[in-house]
Amino acid sequence: MAIDVNAYSPKQFSFLIAEQDDFGTLNPDSGGSPDLSWVAVDVDSVGSPSLNLNQVLDVRNGSRLLQATDFFQDNKAKVTEISVSGTATTEVLDMLLTNITQGTSVPYYIQPSTLTSQSFTPASANQTNMQIFSIAYQSPSSGNTLAFKDCFCTSLTLNGDMGTEGGRVKFSATFKTGSLPADLTNSSIAIDTAITANNYFMSNWTAANRKVAGISNVLVNTFSLAVENDMVFAGATTTGFELATRVGEVSATADFNIKYDANTDVMLENFHDQVAGASEGITSMGIGDDTPSDGEFEFLFAASVMTSASLSEGDMMALDISTKAVAQGIASSSKLFEIGC
Repeated sequence: MAIDVNAYSPKQFSFLIAEQDDFGTLNPDSGGSPDLSWVAVDVDSVGSPSLNLNQVLDVRNGSRLLQATDFFQDNKAKVTEISVSGTATTEVLDMLLTNITQGTSVPYYIQPSTLTSQSFTPASANQTNMQIFSIAYQSPSSGNTLAFKDCFCTSLTLNGDMGTEGGRVKFSATFKTGSLPADLTNSSIAIDTAITANNYFMSNWTAANRKVAGISNVLVNTFSLAVENDMVFAGATTTGFELATRVGEVSATADFNIKYDANTDVMLENFHDQVAGASEGITSMGIGDDTPSDGEFEFLFAASVMTSASLSEGDMMALDISTKAVAQGIASSSKLFEIGC
């Protein structure tokens, strides 16, 4: 085989996501059915899937060297993880938040009284509301697009820094699938919906609605909001795991770097003197009010506790504060968290 003179920039690769109709069946290309749109995600880094193959490289008895016959590999009983990061845009955020919260509209939320486990098997057909994803790493090398089916968003982080990109909100997401790759040499998947240009900015939040653990009018330098809703897989078959289910803790945490001033200087004491079994107060980043709305990036923890607090030295003294959303009763109708976009 002769040397190939072609070379590719990482920027020539695209990360695509699509709603998947049936568990076990990759969303088809534009010639298939039900032909749900492949959406291009605005990524900073396309990353690489972690295939997590099971390998054994132990030397057997009779030799000090690893023999070819010693090598073992299994590619079925494993979970593939896919991570991506980029700029938060409405179309992609709507897809990711719908999947990870099982919600149907803005604001996306988790509510104790309605929270149930969510399970999928090969019998799960005609799914709606972004419950299952197909994902593709579109390659500039013809016929080498990586395609994955039965994917679920298990972790979503939204973050921003007023000193970077004007406080534009960014995201990182992790997906998992317990199914074998649909195709590692796909040549037919194409972009149906191009990257959109809409952006969200920290500067849109209003002072009175910037609240951290009950303290309002905080000046936020950086923030990071993380939602976790993991997926567990069971029942290994020749095509991967036959059951995917969400049964663990759903959590929302938020980390902030905020200015140390007369409003926030009490937060170290508040952290130290928190009362067991009680909320420390509301944590929210809002525009005009504390209720997350459609078209605006806002989030709300109606009740939260502080999990860490410390001084942070910089050009001016600041505080690093971490909070976690807490529920207000197993059957409560009060929401654990709400997110608007």
